[in-house]
Amino acid sequence: MLSNFDTLAQMLTPRRLILFPVLLGVAISCASGKPKPVVAKPAPAPPTVKTRVVYDTVLVKDVELEKRLTMLELRLLEKEAQVEDLEVRLVDTRSAVVRAMARAQTATSRAEAASGMAEAEVALQSLRASRGQNLPETMQVTHLVKQSSLEFDRKNYGGALYLANQAKSLAVSYRTRAASANREEPRPGEKAFALPIRLKVESKGNIREGPGTSYGIAFGVESGAVLTAFSYTEDWIRVNDERGRNGWIFRGLVARP
Repeated sequence: MLSNFDTLAQMLTPRRLILFPVLLGVAISCASGKPKPVVAKPAPAPPTVKTRVVYDTVLVKDVELEKRLTMLELRLLEKEAQVEDLEVRLVDTRSAVVRAMARAQTATSRAEAASGMAEAEVALQSLRASRGQNLPETMQVTHLVKQSSLEFDRKNYGGALYLANQAKSLAVSYRTRAASANREEPRPGEKAFALPIRLKVESKGNIREGPGTSYGIAFGVESGAVLTAFSYTEDWIRVNDERGRNGWIFRGLVARP
C-alpha cells in the first residue's frame, strides 16, 4: 500500500500537478453535462414599406352626351330665331293696328286689296310646291293669307293689303333661301331648322363642301361675317353667305348675332 502511494506521488510531479485540475475539470464536464443545443436566431423581419396612394382626376368623355348637348344648342338657336322673328312681326302688326285705328277710313281701295291678296296666294302656292305644305314657313304664310282674307271680308282693305304683302314677302324669302340651300341632296341625319337662322362668324375659319374636316374647303370666312343657316347634322351647319355661296361650317365658329 505504501508503494502505491509512492507511485502516485511520483506521478504527481509539479508540472503534472498543474495540468491535473484542468484535465479533471474537462473530464467531469464531459461526463456530467449534456451539450447545450444551439438555438438559431430568427431572421430579421424585412423593413415595412409604406404604400403611397396617389389620387388623380381622370376626365372621361361621354361622346353621346356631347352629341346631345350639341343638338340642344342648335335647337336653342332655332328657338331664339323663331322668337326674334315673331317679335319683329308682332311689332309690325301693332304698328299696322295703330295706323288702322288712326285712320278709320283707309285710302286703300277694294281692288288694290284684292290684287295684293291674289299675288300673296300665288306666292303661297309656289312655296307649297317647292317646300311642302306642312313646313313651319308654309304654315306661317298660309296663316297670314287667311288673316288677309278675314280683313277683306270685314272691309278693312288696308289691313287686308298689309297682311297680303307680309305673306307675299315671306313666301318669296323662304322660297329663295330654300332654293339656295337645296342645291345638293340632304345628308344622312340632316335636320332642317324651322326657319332660316341668321348667324355671325365668331372666329375666322373655313366653309367646307360637306359636314366634316375631310371635305374640301369651299371658301373662307372672316370674323364678323353674317351667314344664313338652313339645317344641321351633328356639329356642322349648312349655311350660305351674302354672295349666295353654300357650304358647311363647324358649330363652334358661329353664334347668334
